[in-house]
Amino acid sequence: MSSPTLTDKVAKLIRQDILDGNLLPGQKLVVAELKEKYNVGASPIREALVQLSWSKYVQLAPQKGCWVSPVSKEELNDLYESLRVISSVLLKKAIESGDEAWELDVLTSYHKLSRIQHTEDNFGWGEWEERHHLFHVSLLEGATSKNMFEFFSDLINQVKRYRYTAINNCDNAAQNLFNIEEHEMIMKLVLAKDAEQATALLDEHLVGSMKAIEKAIEVA
Repeated sequence: MSSPTLTDKVAKLIRQDILDGNLLPGQKLVVAELKEKYNVGASPIREALVQLSWSKYVQLAPQKGCWVSPVSKEELNDLYESLRVISSVLLKKAIESGDEAWELDVLTSYHKLSRIQHTEDNFGWGEWEERHHLFHVSLLEGATSKNMFEFFSDLINQVKRYRYTAINNCDNAAQNLFNIEEHEMIMKLVLAKDAEQATALLDEHLVGSMKAIEKAIEVA
């Protein structure tokens, strides 16, 4: 068995190649080809693929092999429907129980996200997506609901694959998904402890993101 550190490293490399579109949805993943691509042995490749199957980035089937998980409108809608429900519950809990450290994390993550718009000449959508991801995580981390937050984390990581797929396959997708003003308003409502309007705007934001991704998938 390979070391956990090497397995984790290989899993991260494969995961990033899936996000960046170097490994496409539905593409067959052959261990021999991946060994050569990442310059590692077969064991860490196999273990990494199993690890990635837990997060649903790849699919495994006995006697059939492994491939990058496909994307579909049906799965996208299901993911976002679940994400909208859990995000609303967690945000209300976070606003109710979040402390000053949580408020600072929300403000800091928004600031890091907003800084991207000032560097458009060297804009990297991948960097914006990572900061966007962290902003959404920070909003809900103040909730004292470990199991629900783990469910949210699983959902948002699956949604990330769809967001990257949309950006990689549609020229207009990134522009449609980038809306710093909306994020600023969510942040201000959260810090003002306005749970009703904050959750309503977050839900509107999630619906808009889903529709933008859906459109990008349809035209890809």
